[in-house]
Formats: sequence, structure tokens, C-alpha cells
Amino acid sequence: MIQCTLADAGRYATLSPRLKTLFDFLKTHDLRQMPLGRIEVDGDAVFINNVECDLISHEEQKLEVHRRYIDVHIPLDRSEIIGWSPLSALGESEKPFDETADFALYPQLAQVYTNVTPGQCFFAFPEDAHAPVIGFGKLRKAICKVLI
Repeated sequence: MIQCTLADAGRYATLSPRLKTLFDFLKTHDLRQMPLGRIEVDGDAVFINNVECDLISHEEQKLEVHRRYIDVHIPLDRSEIIGWSPLSALGESEKPFDETADFALYPQLAQVYTNVTPGQCFFAFPEDAHAPVIGFGKLRKAICKVLI
């Protein structure tokens, strides 16, 4: 898990050439001005789900994990709280891992919660169980998917 400002996020581009592709795109595009929906950056290797969602309580939000993608969460118009736990600290998922959706949910509450504000981003790697969109009200955010 990494939390940083978008201005400093390029520092982590050395972790993957696809992260560099994402950050180069973010430097030249204002996601707040782009339509909601999937934004293709590099096909299925790098794409952005530009969404508007209802925030929910931390008790309602389950931890999720992905194996094939790094998630980069970017709140666009207000803060959100994201919970985190190391995957290694969790037991069995609620259902078997869905390979097609690259997704599993865990019933435990997160061990740590952090506030992510516009201008910041939160990276979740496969070993990072994360619980996004916690809070009250509506949120416009970008969920960037970077193939490992």
C-alpha cells in the first residue's frame, strides 16, 4: 500500500512501466472533465474506471483484493476513507477468488483507515486488502487498473 500526492506519484513509476503509462496520462488529462465510465489508456493493461458512487460506513464496506491488477484510487471531488489490511492477516474469502473478475471479498474490518483527499492517490497491490469508498455522501473518483 502506498499513499502519496499525485505530484509525487511519478516516483513510483519505476515499479512498473505500466504505472509510468498511467502517470503520463494523468499529467495530461483532467479526469474531472472526462465522462464517467471506462477510460482506455492502454487496453486491458492500463485503464481507468471514472465513477460516481455513494460512500458507505466502514462497517458495511468489505475488504477486496485483486491478483492481476494494481489499483490506484484517486478521489476527484472530495475525500474518501480507505481501509487496509495485509492479505496475509486474513483468513478465507467469502467466496473463492473470481479469476475472471480478479476479485475476492473478505468479511473482516480493515486494520487501518486512512483519509485520501483530492490531489492524493492510494495504491493497492495484490498483497493489500483494501476497503474503499468509506464516508458519507457521493464521491467522484478514478479507479485506475494497472496490469501486473
